[in-house]
Amino acid sequence: MKRNPVIPYVLVMVFGIVLVFILSFKGLGDMKEVAKDNGEGSEKTEVAASNPEDIYKQTCIGCHGDQYQGVVGPTLKGVGDKYSKEELMTIVTKGKGTGMPAGLVTDEQSGAMADWLSKIK
Repeated sequence: MKRNPVIPYVLVMVFGIVLVFILSFKGLGDMKEVAKDNGEGSEKTEVAASNPEDIYKQTCIGCHGDQYQGVVGPTLKGVGDKYSKEELMTIVTKGKGTGMPAGLVTDEQSGAMADWLSKIK
């Protein structure tokens, strides 16, 4: 008795195709529920940090490192010697070059952030 070796592969293929269709229809049903919830339910509110160190932890640590050593971005140690307070305020609000994005720090927070950055040694 010889069995056809293709039959198990065909069964797995048919099972996979049926599973894809079932999950697609499930996703369409979920999409309608999410669309209903989108306007009503959970409101996202971002709490802005007021402390310059908290701002750094939220927005800057990924590029400048946990010890200000620089990872993708440059080191922040001694940045106060290199730039004036006004230049630091401009950099933290408007970015610098292609690597530093704009809008990470608000204009209201830029003064405190610049003071804090200038003290990092």
